[in-house]
Order: sequence, then structure tokens, then C-alpha cells
Amino acid sequence: MRPVKNESAGIAQAAGVAQAAASERPGSEGPRSGTASASSPSATFHVEGIAFWTPTLPGWAAARAAFRGDAEPLATPAKRPAPEILAPAERRRAPDTVALALEVAAAAVRESGLDAATLPSIFTSAHGDLAVNDYMCTTLASQPTLISPTKFHNSVHNAAAGYWTIATGCRAASTALTAFDASFGAGLLEAASQCIADAAPVLLVAFDVEATGALASVTESTGMLACALVLAPHPSDRTVATLDWTLTRGGNAPPELRSAAARSLAGNAMAGALPFLEAIAVASHGGSPDDTACGSESLDGKAPDSEAPSADRAAASISLPLTRSLALALTARFTAHAAAQATS
Repeated sequence: MRPVKNESAGIAQAAGVAQAAASERPGSEGPRSGTASASSPSATFHVEGIAFWTPTLPGWAAARAAFRGDAEPLATPAKRPAPEILAPAERRRAPDTVALALEVAAAAVRESGLDAATLPSIFTSAHGDLAVNDYMCTTLASQPTLISPTKFHNSVHNAAAGYWTIATGCRAASTALTAFDASFGAGLLEAASQCIADAAPVLLVAFDVEATGALASVTESTGMLACALVLAPHPSDRTVATLDWTLTRGGNAPPELRSAAARSLAGNAMAGALPFLEAIAVASHGGSPDDTACGSESLDGKAPDSEAPSADRAAASISLPLTRSLALALTARFTAHAAAQATS
């Protein structure tokens, strides 16, 4: 397996990259010396592809409709996905985390129209593969000589990233990170920072599975959930949304989930992604009472600006907690074309 960079959430480093990149953009005034600020300079990225998978909402189209209140989750959960990019033998022995991660990664890249072999990637998970790690701990405590080599190499936190780079022939940089409850926000921050600093598209993949065995007594996670985004520094005819982002201090309560479909998934350790995805689904559809379950609200729960420029179908904000005192603040903008992409 090709070496893959591992790191915990490098929030301070990513913040520095974001500030430097933002201050160097044409027309930017840069940070003002001698003044205190509660936020860093803003930067912008564009979402070129979105993918989502849970057993009751197996695909972004299903999730988007359910988050808007236009459809219900499946009554009979779907079976675990079988990523076509893996060879049959690899597909059979891949753990749930790998199957989920590669399913959404492939779908997001396909929607973006980009080449998977050229994309740097960020893989984020709060706990990694809890079932495999429970097996490892149990076997080591009872019969350590019976450890499965396959299970062993699937226990590392960058297993999904390794499977992805091998399957796609990707030699670009890959990062595996975790930040507990803030793992999605930290992953998005890392992906956005790399996208802006390197002026190149980046793939973000987020996933978590159910806690099992003894580990279930010390950590909570139910079901399976995965999502993926392709971020780009410049818009294209496939752009789903444009997001301005910055780091802010204070006010780090997690955003409330507004749809019953999103709330039904809140027990998963990657539930931190749900407010962002729910917001994209609602705002890209216009957020009107007639076509959403959430009423006419922006991403942060406020009424939309009726005097917003006609070029923007929606413009709204959301804040994702990173630490007790730091948050990733995002403002999403949808042109009429991007809104059509998001709802097609």
C-alpha cells in the first residue's frame, strides 16, 4: 500500500494557510495590522460534485429530496454498497468503511467530471473502522497469534485512502485525519485550505460506521453514513454551489437539524456533516415553504434576503464547530445555473 500522510486535525496550520491564501488573492486587502479580529480573512471554493450514502438514503438524490421534505427514507434499508472500482476479490474483503468511502468518492468524482487519478484527497472519520478495531482488541486479548493479516491492514486509519489511491492509480497527496465530533468540519477545512493554497481541485471523503463490541460502551455511533465532495478553486459548468469560508471564534453550538430525515441519522459519528448537506439541499432548492420541510429560512435559520441579487438564487450561512472556541463559517451562494445543477 502506498504511504499516505496521516495527521490529526491540523486546524492551526490550515488556518494559517487559509489566511495567507486569502490575503494573496487579487484585490484582497490582506489582514490589517494592529487590529483584532474574531475571524480570519475569507476564501472561496466551489463544489463540483456531491455524493451521499446511508442504508435508508442510498444516494445524494434520495438524501437531497428527503432533507427537503419531498421524500421519505427507505423503509427497507439498502444493502452495503459494492464499489465497482474495486476488483471482485478486493470488494469482498473490504470492510464497511472502505466500501462506504469508495462508493461516495467515486460518485462525487464522477459528478465533477474530473479525473480521479489527479485529485489530492482528504479522508476523514471520527473513529475509523470500529468493527475491525474491536476484532483486533478482542483477538489480541484472547488469542493474539490468530490475528488476521487482512483485518490488520484494514485497521489503520488510512485504509480507505490506500484502497482509493490503488484502485484509481492516484499518485497525488492523500491525507487521513480525525477530530472526533468535529471530523467533518476539520476535513472540510483541510480540503478547502489545500484547494485554495494549491489552486487545484481536492476530493473530500467523510465516513463512519456503527460501534460494536466493547468499543460501543465507550463511543457512540449507529448505522453507516458517508459523503464526499469535490472542491475546486474555480467554478465550472458543473458547479453545484459556491462557498465563502472563514474561521471564527465563539458561538460554537452545533447547527440544529431541521428535517426528520437528517435527524434520523444523528446517531452516527459523522452526523456533523448533516447540517452542511441539509443546508445545501434546502438552499439550492430556494428554501420556500412550498418545496421544503424546513420553511423559508437560510442556512443559519434566518429568513432569506428578499433583496439579494437576482444572479443568486440563494445566499445563506452555516457554522461548523471545530473546537470549543473555533468554528468554520461558510456562506453558500447558488446562481440560477448552480441551483439547476443541484436540483437536477
